[in-house]
Amino acid sequence: MEKLSFMSNAPALYRVFIFLFLSCLFTPRFSQAQESDFGNWLIYIGNKKVKNKFNIHHEVQYRNYNAVGDLEQLLLRTGLGYSFNDNKNNALAGYGYILSQNYKGTNDKISIQEHRIYQQFTAKQNIASIILNHRYRFEQRFVGKDFKLRFRYFLSIKIPLAPRDAEFYHFYLSGYNEIFLNSQSAVFDRNRLYGGLGFKVNDIFSLELGYMNQFFEQSSRDQFNIITFVNF
Repeated sequence: MEKLSFMSNAPALYRVFIFLFLSCLFTPRFSQAQESDFGNWLIYIGNKKVKNKFNIHHEVQYRNYNAVGDLEQLLLRTGLGYSFNDNKNNALAGYGYILSQNYKGTNDKISIQEHRIYQQFTAKQNIASIILNHRYRFEQRFVGKDFKLRFRYFLSIKIPLAPRDAEFYHFYLSGYNEIFLNSQSAVFDRNRLYGGLGFKVNDIFSLELGYMNQFFEQSSRDQFNIITFVNF
């Protein structure tokens, strides 16, 4: 009864947000996912502060060709970072494991494992209540028997939808663009453009629902993303 009472008293936007989240989870899967250009990414991003100015980054991404159930890629990533300049900047190095399942025919898949070492630098900017984040990441990728190098630049923006003392203060708009560049002849790898609606539950936990377009040299894919952020 307490849960029902809470939902009945919750703000209208919050109930809509929860409805969109649940409807995405229970969306029926496509019968042949590889025929669809619309997928779904379930993403968990965590960060834990440790002694002094160090932090441990960890994330899990479960990427599907369709709503849920047809795995495209599983990504596990972690790293150790150091913050400075009043926590506006962070330098981090880490490791990632990626399992990709690519379609090689109508229904057949091939699994490819990747081990990835990466270094990154992030810089935060505040313009009034708007938050900008720049991330520069350099990757050394061991994909099967191949070795590849890649550079990524990520620019994100977070805009609160109301002043701090307003009823809907915890809602915000989120967006980013990230470009991937290879060190080999095909320099352009891909570009990701994202926009979403977020809800900050507290200083520890936030949830976002968003749409992302991933543009390749000769094709593109669309994803519906569910992202959780946890700061321990």
